[in-house]
Amino acid sequence: MIFLELFLVFSKIGIVGFGGGYAMLSLIQGEVVTKHHWLSSAEFTDIIAVSQMTPGPLGINMATYVGYTSVLNAGYPPSMAMLGSLLSTLSILWLPFILMLAVSRLLVRHKDSPIIKGIFTVLRPTIVGLIAAAALVLMNAETFGAPATARLQFGLSLVLFTAAFIAVYRFRVSPILILGLAGVFGMLFYSIIPA
Repeated sequence: MIFLELFLVFSKIGIVGFGGGYAMLSLIQGEVVTKHHWLSSAEFTDIIAVSQMTPGPLGINMATYVGYTSVLNAGYPPSMAMLGSLLSTLSILWLPFILMLAVSRLLVRHKDSPIIKGIFTVLRPTIVGLIAAAALVLMNAETFGAPATARLQFGLSLVLFTAAFIAVYRFRVSPILILGLAGVFGMLFYSIIPA
C-alpha cells in the first residue's frame, strides 16, 4: 500500500510542479508532513537544508528521501526502502517528462499565439505565488523560531530576513553573498548564545 501511495502522491506533485522545487514545497509539505505524516516538520526542514548542499533538484532530492524514509518507517527492510526511493523519484518525473514531450512541439510552433501568451501571462504570477508560499512554509518554528518559546531566535530571524530582503531587492546585493553572510552571522550567534 505504501508503494501505491508514494506513486500517487509524487505523480500528483510532479504534474503540478510548475516553477521548480521551491514552487513544489508547499504541496510536498502538505502531502508528506500534514496528510501522510511520512516526515515531521523538523525532518522536512532538515531535508530541504541537506538538499541545498547536494547536487540535484530539490523536488527530486525530496522525493528520493521521502520514498526511502517512509518505506523504512513502514517496517520494510532497507532493500525495499531503496525501491521506495526509486519509485518516488521516478513518480515525480514521469508525468512532467511526457507532458514536456507532448507540449514542446506545440509551444515552438505556436509561440506567438495569443492563447499561448495568455497562458504564460497567467503562469508567471502563479509560479511567483507558489514560491512565496514555499517561503512561508520554511518560516516555521524550526527555522525561524517562535515568539512564545524562542524570542531571541525569532527576533534575529526577522532582522536577518528583513536585512537580506532589503539588500537583495533594494540594493541588488548578490544573493550568494547574502546567504554566506547570513550563515556566518548565524554560526556566530549560535556559538555565543545557547539554544
